[in-house]
Amino acid sequence: MPSDPPPGALLDLRRQAVIVTGASGNIGAGIARRFAAAGADVVLHYRSNAAAVAALADQLHGTGVRCAIVQADVVDADSAAALVNAALEHFGRVDALVNNAGVQPLTALASLELTQWRAVVETNLTSVFLCTQAAAAAMAGSGGGSITHIASIEGSQPAFGHAHYSAAKAAVIMHARAAALEYGPSGVRVNTVSPGLIERAGLAEDWPDGVARWQAAAPLGRLGTAADVGDACVFLASPLARWITGHDLVVDGGVSTHPTW
Repeated sequence: MPSDPPPGALLDLRRQAVIVTGASGNIGAGIARRFAAAGADVVLHYRSNAAAVAALADQLHGTGVRCAIVQADVVDADSAAALVNAALEHFGRVDALVNNAGVQPLTALASLELTQWRAVVETNLTSVFLCTQAAAAAMAGSGGGSITHIASIEGSQPAFGHAHYSAAKAAVIMHARAAALEYGPSGVRVNTVSPGLIERAGLAEDWPDGVARWQAAAPLGRLGTAADVGDACVFLASPLARWITGHDLVVDGGVSTHPTW
């Protein structure tokens, strides 16, 4: 019986093509960089921040990585399908999708308006459904693939002012489990990554008390980075995770273990 390849070889994603939605943002860019570092061809999706994604593409091209930029409004079914088709046109295949596009506004539940609720649910949940459906159809026809949704630890533990966000992220986690069940026979694995608080420029200045409380509560004593999230996504998309589907991988430095009583 042949032995399995060494783990390092299974993390080599050369000749694999991955779509990262919301690649113009902090976490999306970090995910794209980690896939590029693993050798993958990367489709960088954005909705409106063309300058940010162009700068990221220039950075990746400078390292010899093949990447393509695609603009799409992924809450629209035709646009989500066009994103997947663009990936197929650029690279001839779609091996992985990371559903990262999302918003995180702060609004008290008592004053939350229906338009605000719908905007968060559409961007954070409906886009996941549409992109997954389009990508899974392409993957199923070519032997399978991996889809990873970026959820949140708030999908299982709410925060003040984030009722719409927490509800949408909880639904994202359950969508992944349902998709794993239904797409598994086609060789398509679907998982979620649930990050905790992730560093970004200016966060410590904008929210010093929250950052301090997080650092005190997290067993590993620090905020996460976009690369931490990206590495979890690379793992789940790689053959190292070939028997993992329907799983929520929490990437929070252990803060969820901290007692709240």
